[in-house]
Amino acid sequence: MINLDLRQAIINNVRNNTKEQMKDVIEDSVGNEEKTLPGLGVLFELIWKEISAEEQSKLVDALHAKLQQMKPAAT
Repeated sequence: MINLDLRQAIINNVRNNTKEQMKDVIEDSVGNEEKTLPGLGVLFELIWKEISAEEQSKLVDALHAKLQQMKPAAT
């Protein structure tokens, strides 16, 4: 049985991308199939670990504000 580390697989897949390629990966993933969400999560995690508490707070504030503007999905 193969033990696949999803985080490492995603990192290995984009590690050598140019900045333009990284932007394309993000833009192609945003708003598309849910199967791309884990990759965005790993990329977000890499950013989150490297930014200051102040920058983290700004991201949380922006996300919270956006979520408050959204209408609840019909269930």
